[in-house]
Amino acid sequence: MARAVNKSKDVDAYIAAQPAETRRALEALRACIRKAAPRASELMNYNIPAFALVPGGTRDQQIMIAGYPRHVGFYPGPEVIAAFADELAAYKFSKGSIQFPLKQPVPAALIVKMVKHRLSQMKT
Repeated sequence: MARAVNKSKDVDAYIAAQPAETRRALEALRACIRKAAPRASELMNYNIPAFALVPGGTRDQQIMIAGYPRHVGFYPGPEVIAAFADELAAYKFSKGSIQFPLKQPVPAALIVKMVKHRLSQMKT
């Protein structure tokens, strides 16, 4: 049985400090990451929540999230964004980030697929 995500008090504090709407969206992203990568460890990187997909995972082995006034940022890595570009057409995205507006539900199924894709890249 896979062990649960190692939670971080620092990540908890970051999320708790956000406005309610942002907090809800960040918790939704966090739940998707946990579902797709149950062995991930939480930490702070660049002052935002990060999820190491492998033990001791460095920046290129992490997925990151962040809260903003009108959206939440999701940072799964450029390769993942490129692989899912068609499915991300409804969202603002760049090479390294995706913006999910706070006024819309977080696309949970898509996020889980992206995290699983990124996790599969770690098992090469």
